[in-house]
Amino acid sequence: MKIGIIGMGYVGLTLTAALARAGHQVHGVDTSPAVLDSLARGKPHIYEPGVAEVFAEHTGGNILVSAELPPATVDVAIICVSTPVDEATHEPYLGNLAGAAEHVALHCTPGTLVVVRSTVPVGTSREVVLPPLLDAWGSAHLVMAPERTIQGQALHELVELPQVVGGLDEVSLERGLALFGGFAREVVGVSSLETAELVKLANNCHTDVIYSFGNEVALLTERLGLDPLEVIRATNLHYPRPDIARPGYVGGGCLSKDPYIMLAGAERNGHLPPVIGAARALNERLPVHVARRVRDLMAPSGQTLAVLGWAYKGQPPTDDMRGAPIASMMPVFATAGLRVLGHDPLVSTEVIRAHGGEPVDLVRCFREADAVLLITDHPEYRELDMADLLGGSPVRLVYDSWRILDPVRITGRGVRYAGLGYEPSPTVVAVGG
Repeated sequence: MKIGIIGMGYVGLTLTAALARAGHQVHGVDTSPAVLDSLARGKPHIYEPGVAEVFAEHTGGNILVSAELPPATVDVAIICVSTPVDEATHEPYLGNLAGAAEHVALHCTPGTLVVVRSTVPVGTSREVVLPPLLDAWGSAHLVMAPERTIQGQALHELVELPQVVGGLDEVSLERGLALFGGFAREVVGVSSLETAELVKLANNCHTDVIYSFGNEVALLTERLGLDPLEVIRATNLHYPRPDIARPGYVGGGCLSKDPYIMLAGAERNGHLPPVIGAARALNERLPVHVARRVRDLMAPSGQTLAVLGWAYKGQPPTDDMRGAPIASMMPVFATAGLRVLGHDPLVSTEVIRAHGGEPVDLVRCFREADAVLLITDHPEYRELDMADLLGGSPVRLVYDSWRILDPVRITGRGVRYAGLGYEPSPTVVAVGG
């Protein structure tokens, strides 16, 4: 088939790769000249394992990119534009979605299957996307098929995860199931557009709530002088109820905004889900809390902090900065007058500078810093030889957010070790010359 994908961000980019690999001709559309230029040269602007190889092989063949859809030629038009939330009000912005729907109505025909892939408040596909299609064509084939992949595994999960599809009517649903059944191992048809919209939101809001409880435990153990990982391990061991999650930062393009999209749709229908709002607030507060703890633990003389890991997560590895903890930590460090050194194996030096950090290599981090804050659990950080890096180093505090380092090799050098919810008293160790 000829398939148009509107919006070449993370969702559109990975879906383009999956569909091209399955043999379809994909026309990618984006409003950014820089994105189009990069993709036209077969070079994706976003890191995702396997995507660059697909674009290198298929660009100019099964993958074409431009600022507009080719008129009246695509069998399917898939809307993958961003639906950001306002940083102040947390209201979702649906202007990109409305513009994409108008673009499809202008360039496609009543026979085109239109797919909403963007994450939206419940009711949006019917209320925002459908009207311009009906105004232009009189009838439409419309489905909602939410994206549910995770960074670092997207091409695998597009095939392996069940693809949920809700249709405007039976004909739309059948066409949507056939489309996704062409490359996914399993498709799940649901009764309506709205059901499919809520599936995506329920997935991500549930995840946010699960993570928030682990963080709640950590905030409590910090006050009680206990170890959250010990508590959680003993709680979960051979206990036949849902496991408690390890404490950790919760970011990314989905978890940092989808709860607000859920809340907006629910409030519009007369209900404000208290658990979802409380979980999101706690998870957003955690990086600020850690930044303040690191600042206080560095006092009174620490002036330089090395931050390891600027992407929002390290497992699977990604360079994605959406919802990254460092964004809300930096104002705390700036107010305290700290110099912040930055290192990340995937995030570019330009991005680190844009966030207020000074990009350096690992050796400089340990040679110049008074304290080290590990934010992201990138695999290569697990392999660090801390005893060697700390030899002759001015570092006196290592805050290991994910507890992936060997504390004995750190405290053995006379350096204090701490982590999320875990701040044991410093051990005085006589370090030989």
